[in-house]
Amino acid sequence: MTLRADVAELLAAVGIIGVDVDDAVADEHVRWSAYRRIVSVIASSPSRDRDRDRDRDRAIVATILRDPVEMVAKSAVVALVDEIAMRTAGPAEFREWASGLLPEIDGLEGEGHREFVRRRIRDWLFHLSVQDGHVPTTAELAEVTDWMQRTLAEGSRSPAVLALLAESGRRKKTRNVAANRTRSRELRPR
Repeated sequence: MTLRADVAELLAAVGIIGVDVDDAVADEHVRWSAYRRIVSVIASSPSRDRDRDRDRDRAIVATILRDPVEMVAKSAVVALVDEIAMRTAGPAEFREWASGLLPEIDGLEGEGHREFVRRRIRDWLFHLSVQDGHVPTTAELAEVTDWMQRTLAEGSRSPAVLALLAESGRRKKTRNVAANRTRSRELRPR
């Protein structure tokens, strides 16, 4: 298939109108914006059949990964991973969903791009397990990216997780955010 056919098919599949396909083909920024809209529609659509949704998502990722600008493709896939992770009920459901994408992700030419997407999936699995009540060890915390440590420091409501981040976060900013939130009123019992 051609890039034009891929972009037109993706837009039609999710019902997005008003995007000039020729502009999207000619300009990677317009194309990225179109992919971002596609990802948003996919992630927000109510799930009725998990197997069918996983197959649909895998097909969409395969199509996006044919984009000639690998950075655009990788960024769109990461946006989908982020959107799905934020809407997933827990780590088991997200792990199952992500496992269907891994063969497609291996199609990225650049090892750095492949590893970035894999790392993002691992980060979200970690985040979802923490949301489920898991208090990580210092060693587990060291395995996630600075981005995920900061995300947890800014969003976790667990005093134990915040204390761990305040003590063992990799970056000073992360440690400070976690320490400040530990002392804040929003986490104190009422």
